[in-house]
Amino acid sequence: MSDKPVWTPPHERKKSSNLARFMTNLRARTGHQLDTFASLHAYSVEFPETFWSAVWEEFDVLADTRGDIEIADKEKMPGARFFPHARLSYAENLLKFPSSAKPALIFRGEDKVKLTLTWAELKAKVSRIARLLQTLGTRPGDRVCAIVPNHPDAIAAFLAANSIGAVWSSCSPDFGERGVLDRFGQIEPKILIAADGYYYNGKTLDIGAKLTSIVARLPSLEHVLLIDYIGEASRQVHAMPRTMALNSAIAPMSAAPMEFARLPFDHPIYILYSSGTTGVPKCIVHRAGGILLKHLTEHFLHTDLKHDDRLFYFTTCGWMMWNWLVSGLLSGGTLLLYDGSPFYPSERALFDFADAEGMTIFGTSAKYIDALRKTGWHPKDTHKLVALRTMCSTGSPLSAENFDYVYQSIKSDLHLASISGGTDICGCFVAGNPLAPVYRGEIQAPTLGVAVDVFDDNGRPVRQQKGELVCTKPFPSMPLMFWNDLSGEKYRSAYFARFHGVWHHGDFAEWTAHDGIIIHGRSDATLNPGGVRIGTAEIYAQVEQIPDVLEALAIGQEWDNDVRIVLFVRLAQGISLTDELRARIKQQIRQGASPRHVPAKIIAVADIPRTKSGKITELAIRDIVHGREVKNKEALANPEALELYRNMAELAT
Repeated sequence: MSDKPVWTPPHERKKSSNLARFMTNLRARTGHQLDTFASLHAYSVEFPETFWSAVWEEFDVLADTRGDIEIADKEKMPGARFFPHARLSYAENLLKFPSSAKPALIFRGEDKVKLTLTWAELKAKVSRIARLLQTLGTRPGDRVCAIVPNHPDAIAAFLAANSIGAVWSSCSPDFGERGVLDRFGQIEPKILIAADGYYYNGKTLDIGAKLTSIVARLPSLEHVLLIDYIGEASRQVHAMPRTMALNSAIAPMSAAPMEFARLPFDHPIYILYSSGTTGVPKCIVHRAGGILLKHLTEHFLHTDLKHDDRLFYFTTCGWMMWNWLVSGLLSGGTLLLYDGSPFYPSERALFDFADAEGMTIFGTSAKYIDALRKTGWHPKDTHKLVALRTMCSTGSPLSAENFDYVYQSIKSDLHLASISGGTDICGCFVAGNPLAPVYRGEIQAPTLGVAVDVFDDNGRPVRQQKGELVCTKPFPSMPLMFWNDLSGEKYRSAYFARFHGVWHHGDFAEWTAHDGIIIHGRSDATLNPGGVRIGTAEIYAQVEQIPDVLEALAIGQEWDNDVRIVLFVRLAQGISLTDELRARIKQQIRQGASPRHVPAKIIAVADIPRTKSGKITELAIRDIVHGREVKNKEALANPEALELYRNMAELAT
C-alpha cells in the first residue's frame, strides 16, 4: 500500500464535522485530551459508560428515562447489558422532527415509478399503518414480516410496526419461496406485508403465485397486507385469505398524532438472518436501543451525516444495509431510495439519480464499483455530482485499483469510506473517519465504542500482519439472541468458540501502518496452501485488474494431502481462456501478490453463484467441489450456477 494518501479532508471540512464537534464537547465534559481520532477511540472503549452516555446526550435521544446504570455486567462477553433501565422507542427518535413539506423519502423504481413523501406525509402514513396494525390485534413482541422492495411503504410499515413494539423482519421480493419460508417460518409472523411484484432490468415481475404459496405455508399468519407497486394488488387480494390492499385499508384511518410504545432498551427491533449458505439461516435478534446508539455513531460521527443531507444506499430489504439506511432519518434529512437494477437502462442510472436529486452521500457495494470500472465509463465526464461529498462501499473488500477508479473517474474531491461489519451487529466494525486521509486499499479506522483488534491463531494481538478480526469488549449492538436458541448455545458457538470471552467475527484482517485496516476476506474461506494463510480478496484484487476477467472466485481444493488454489473466472463476452490469458492471470497475481497466491488451476465458468446481497459464495462452491451437500440453496440469487461446478473434469487431475 502507498504511503501517500489519495485524499485528505480540507481543514474547513474537518473543522465543521460532527466528529470534531463531538470531540470538543466530550473533552469539555470529561477533561480528557481528546485531540485525535485515535485518542477518542481509545477513550470510547476504555470508558464506555461515559462515551455512550455522551452519544445519547449529543444526539438528543428521546426516552422516558436513561436510568442510572449505563452498563450492567460490563465484564461479561456476551452478557453485558447497556442502559438496562432505559425505556425508548426507535421509531419515535426517527420521527421526532416537525411535520413539514421537506422530502423525507424520494424513490425511483428503475424508470417505472417515481415517488416522494414529505416528512408530513411519511408521519401521517406511519400513523395510519400503526393504527391499522393495532386494529388487527398486533401487540408488542408480535412479528411483522415483509416481502418488499426498497419502497417508501416498506419504511413506513417498518416504523409503524416498531412504534407499537412489534418485531420486524424483511426479505426482498426476489427471494425464492424456500428462502422466505426458511426465514419467516422460524419466527412465526402474525402479519405479512408484501408487494405485488417488482421491476428489474426493465422487466415487470409478478410474485402473486409465490406469495399465495408462501402464505399457505405460514400457519401463524393472521393477516396479509399488499403494497400495490406493479398494479396487480387488486387482483392478488382475492387469491389469498385474510388479505387486503394496504393503501385501501388505511384510507379510512385518520392521521392522528403518533403514540409510541417506549419499551426497554433491549426490546427486539428486528430479526436479520445469516447468509445461510451452510444451513438454515440463523435468526439474529437485534435490540432497539443498541441499534439506535450504534447507528447514531456510524451516521453522524463516521459518515458525517447532516440535517440537510440526501443519503443514498443501493440496497434491498434483504440486506442489513437497508436497516442501516433507514436510520439515516435520524438526521431529519432526506433518504434517496432506488429499487431495481443499477445498470438499467444503462450504467448511468444511479448517477442520473444522484445529479437529479442532489445526492450528498452515495452508498453502494464494492462489486458495483468494480463493475462500473470494467465498463470503461467515467462518470465525471458526463455528470456534475456537485453535491456529492462522500461515497461509502461495503459488501466485500474494495480493492486498491477501485479506490483509484473512484478518485480518477468519479470525483477527485470525495471522502471514500470503505466500511465493513456484518448482519450480526447490523453495523460496522471498521469504517470511515472524516478527520483522516484516505489511503488506497485501506479502511480508515475502527468504529467508535467497539474494541476491534486482530489476533493470531494463538489469540495474541498482531500489527501489520494478517490475522482474525475480533472485538475484545461488549458494545450495544451485539445481538440480543438467536431466535429459538433458549440456552444461547448457538449464539456462543457462532462468535465465542474460537477465543474465550472475545467476539470472533470470521474476517481475515490486517492493521496497517496508518492505523487503518485491510479486510482480506472471510477467514473461513481463507486459503491454506502449504499451511500459508491467504485471503481470497488478495487474489481478486489482482485478477480484477485484467479487463478480460469480469469476476473471479477462489477456493482451496483438498489435493495430495495439501490444499491447492483453484481460481474460477467469468470472462468478458467473446473472450476465451487461452494459455496466454492463463499465463497473464498468473503473472499478475505473482507480481501483485506473491508466488504463493498463484492458483494451481484456472478454470473458466459461465456464472458465479452469489447470495441475495451480492456476495460470492466461496464456501458453497468448496462444498460442491468436494462432493458435499450445499444446504439452503434458497439463500442464493442464482442457485442454478452451482451445477456448473459439480464433477468438473479439470479438478480430477
